[in-house]
Amino acid sequence: MNTTGTLIETLANSQTFRDYERAYTGATGLPVALRPVETWQLPLHGKRNENPFCALMAARSRTCAACLQTQEKLCQGAKSGPTTETCTYGLCEAAVPVRLGDDVIGFLQTGQVFRRKPTAAQFERAAQTLKNQGVTETRARVEKMYLKTPVVPPKKFDAILALLGTFAEHLSMKSNQIAMQQANAEPPVITRAKQFILEHQTEHLSLGQVAMAVNTSTFYFCKLFKKATSLNFTEYLSRARIEKARNLLLNPNLRISEIAYEVGFQSLTHFNRVFKKLAGQSPTEYRAQLART
Repeated sequence: MNTTGTLIETLANSQTFRDYERAYTGATGLPVALRPVETWQLPLHGKRNENPFCALMAARSRTCAACLQTQEKLCQGAKSGPTTETCTYGLCEAAVPVRLGDDVIGFLQTGQVFRRKPTAAQFERAAQTLKNQGVTETRARVEKMYLKTPVVPPKKFDAILALLGTFAEHLSMKSNQIAMQQANAEPPVITRAKQFILEHQTEHLSLGQVAMAVNTSTFYFCKLFKKATSLNFTEYLSRARIEKARNLLLNPNLRISEIAYEVGFQSLTHFNRVFKKLAGQSPTEYRAQLART
């Protein structure tokens, strides 16, 4: 995980955010999440007050892949300010940026609502799309979940977005405090090394290359890295690659061999072995499990 990802994780686990999340969901009835800029996850999945229809979409790899495309558009738009995005099924989500200085390090995200009451024709289009994507839930169950989606009029939704923006500014101030603490806690050479690994993890990468990139001897870097992360270099690199692979497996259009090479493995056999060791099952089994849920 890169330094900004670690910072967002720290913010998300802070008492400040937990208190806000509880107050926000209680007042609006909507889910809220604090997410990093780079993520292959659906930020609102599993959150308190998650929309049941969205939960159904998130649990299946084909529909989840479509949701991830919407998330990417939302992320790109929110880098410059508050943004809303409407998904294939007509539900709206919104995000506001959280900054560290001038840099966007994450987003506060909410939504999974309609801004206008859905029509019968709108549901028919959604039902047909779901059928084409292989969703086998009964029509009655899907319709019940779809039509129970909260309807938040545009003016009210804008007010909710303003609340998120105010809290995002508060989190931005807190991020500066945490960044200072983290800078003092982790040696700068390790911070730079993690960033270098993140940027080059898909390449053939050696301990010596990373040590050279951060201007230390291989021996010194090896000892320092193990002390700071509790993992040796090979273990850390493997975990970073497998974590990316797990996210890419959500996309049913990518072959497992493509994913293996995409994340930096030179051998499909080696990829399968490392994936099973770290994830507890093979890539094929992991993807099959996603399709069943």
